[in-house]
Amino acid sequence: MTETEHNAEQRDAERGAEAAPTIFMTGGSRGIGLAIATKLAAGGAKVALMAKTDTPDPRLPGTVHTAAAQIEEAGGQALPIIGDVRDDVAVGEAIARTAERFGGIDIVVNNASAIALQGFGELSMKRYDLMQDINARGTFSVLSHAREHLLKSARPRVLTLSPPLALEPQWLAEYAPYTLSKFAMTMLTVGFAEQHRAEGVAASCLWPQTLIATAAVQNVVAGDEGMKSARRPEIMADAAARVLSMSADEANGQCFVDEAVLRDAGTSDFSQYLFEGATEESLEKDLFL
Repeated sequence: MTETEHNAEQRDAERGAEAAPTIFMTGGSRGIGLAIATKLAAGGAKVALMAKTDTPDPRLPGTVHTAAAQIEEAGGQALPIIGDVRDDVAVGEAIARTAERFGGIDIVVNNASAIALQGFGELSMKRYDLMQDINARGTFSVLSHAREHLLKSARPRVLTLSPPLALEPQWLAEYAPYTLSKFAMTMLTVGFAEQHRAEGVAASCLWPQTLIATAAVQNVVAGDEGMKSARRPEIMADAAARVLSMSADEANGQCFVDEAVLRDAGTSDFSQYLFEGATEESLEKDLFL
């Protein structure tokens, strides 16, 4: 038995491993985050969502309240929290509320993210700061505040939606600021994984093989026509569930891609994930791959 397995076994014996974990997720009002939340809720998970969308926005479907309703309809418990991940005090209060309501935190999902695909001479400092504050600083803040609760969990897990660390000049040439912010999320997650490897934490990253049909992709990346080159968010949800079910030794510090995860689990037919109008031939590879 490895040291990691021994530590996890000790925690299981002392605290007892609950079948339904408690999840703290940033964002999650829509898109990939909501798909992951409802997938895990189907197994009875307790999900706290910290998101900004309190009232409906014609440009963006869903609010933190409609997401909570979907989580509960799927079979889980929901705690909707209105808050901005850029506000360190609000992050601490949200995590404290989650731990108080559900008795702890077992899984953190760093889902909230901002995107702007411009480079030097095009991107404003306001948009630059927004991406760094939400993507990089937000991830650090959440993991810092959640750390004490994760280390008390019988099965602590972190999942960050960020790309593998395979830096190619193409991504810096096209939009260095966004690349910096997303790679920072990955580096912070892998850093957390290595810092707490001996405690049995499994901190991983997950990224899509293809474009995913979300409001952000539609509004910023691909437009309406680009949706015909995308898969539905459910593929990320199924891959996330698979990664979170892995052992700490198998998952900790790893960067996964959704399609590869599901292929390794035995999936060969991905047609169920195609967005309306898309075909296997029309799918477009996602950024950073």
